[in-house]
Amino acid sequence: MVEEKVIIVNDEGLHARPAARYLQEAIKYQCDITLIKDNVEYDGKSILSILSMGAFKGSEIVIRCNGDDEKAALENLKDFIENELH
Repeated sequence: MVEEKVIIVNDEGLHARPAARYLQEAIKYQCDITLIKDNVEYDGKSILSILSMGAFKGSEIVIRCNGDDEKAALENLKDFIENELH
């Protein structure tokens, strides 16, 4: 299991379109992905779970990956959130 903190930097946060774009990246991986915000865990491969998280610009979340491709998933998803969701 690997995990890392990330700050949501895009103006919309992880809502609607950005959440769908994130999900397209997340489902490429076999490992389990959990997003953690304010000590609450959310399924990182469920659009409803991601939307219910309420991750706005400036929110700090933890990405936790557990499984065969966990390191690649963590690196890619962290980079995607920090650099691709603008």
